[in-house]
Amino acid sequence: MKQIIISTFLSVFLFSCKRETNMTQTTVENTVTSGSWSISFYEDSGENETSDFQGWIFYFGEDGILRCEKDGVTSNGTWSISDSSSDDDSIDDLDFNIVLYGNPLSELTDDWDIQNYENKTIQLRDVSGGNGGIDILTFTKN
Repeated sequence: MKQIIISTFLSVFLFSCKRETNMTQTTVENTVTSGSWSISFYEDSGENETSDFQGWIFYFGEDGILRCEKDGVTSNGTWSISDSSSDDDSIDDLDFNIVLYGNPLSELTDDWDIQNYENKTIQLRDVSGGNGGIDILTFTKN
């Protein structure tokens, strides 16, 4: 009896984990494409530059187009989520890729590591290749 309970538990646990890892990238994509987002925090190599993005609204389109709007000005770029390791589907291996043009938006162009993901908040991190500084970017759903 004890072995049946343990086997059942392990089967349910392994099935649950597999389902979750297979859905991780899709779940993040579905979340960001629903609604609009703002930057609630941006730190560039230890310098808080959140105010540079105040008023910008971000729309992540299902077609990979990233539309940014502020005071009647629209700027388009691209976004995607890619798996940096084909061996592991965990959220730690997902990169949130952003390409934007013009100031200050071009500062966000990078392949960000997803640090934390919730339905209303996505926290990203990048280690700069040039100086080794750490950049932190947090999007919050409007």
